Amino acid sequence: MSQASGATDLFVAHRNLLFTVAYEMLGSAADAEDVLQETWLRWAEASERLGPDGVRDPRAYLVRIATRLALNRIRSLARRREAYVGPWLPEPLLTSPDVAEDVELADSVSTAMLLVLETLTPTERAVFVLREVFDLPYDEIAEAVDKTPAAVRQVAHRARSHVEARRPRTETTAAERSAVVERFLAAAATGDLQSLMDVLAPDVVLITDGGGLKQAALKPILGAEKVLRFLIGIAAKVGADGAVPMPVNGETGLGLLLDGELEAVATMRIEGGKVTGLYLVRNPDKLHRVDEAVSLAR
Repeated sequence: MSQASGATDLFVAHRNLLFTVAYEMLGSAADAEDVLQETWLRWAEASERLGPDGVRDPRAYLVRIATRLALNRIRSLARRREAYVGPWLPEPLLTSPDVAEDVELADSVSTAMLLVLETLTPTERAVFVLREVFDLPYDEIAEAVDKTPAAVRQVAHRARSHVEARRPRTETTAAERSAVVERFLAAAATGDLQSLMDVLAPDVVLITDGGGLKQAALKPILGAEKVLRFLIGIAAKVGADGAVPMPVNGETGLGLLLDGELEAVATMRIEGGKVTGLYLVRNPDKLHRVDEAVSLAR
């Protein structure tokens, strides 16, 4: 095997892991792909410079490169987000069945969790993802974020406390989630407003992301009655058959179809059998990764 093909094989073997790291840090598949491309270029250069045995731990080396590149990109994304029209939501992914089977991975890429991660500083986010999701040793994380292992431990503790205070208060199994989604769909399809109201928590929050390209609420919609009115308008637009279940970000989401074309993707935060958060992505630039399932890995 040539040195070049060996480097390629190693990169391909870790590609899904690297994409997952970058996506969880950025909430954008397009930006994660850019990070992967740059990671490959730096990996190929390092492999050629150091030789086939020059990198002792390829996985750790690749994760370190991807993490540093993602941190750099986060800073440029912050400027882009300032000019974003309306609320920003993570880019939805059509995920393969094995993602849903890995409960911790599915939770880490859920829309609700990605929104919690958005409230962390870039370094806190990187440390939390690498430690809590990928279980990397503190010394490896320290190299990736240019801090001492002791400092990383402190950052990890702070980030963990921050996330725990903001994540769903009760755990929901995949079966419970599917049951709530089915109730939601049935109520919407039949126009049963009381059943639809019953599945919404009183303090439910609806966030819509049109990115200035599609009509969307410019602020979160709060409360079951206001959210219900919004949903009635959507149901009237897409019709009874316009909402279909689909595996999005490791959980059951909904694809909303208009004249047979994907108009939006919806995901939910569910607690205690009720929908407490409803996230609707209409920005067409964010709907490219729901045509083909994306493989994620830890």
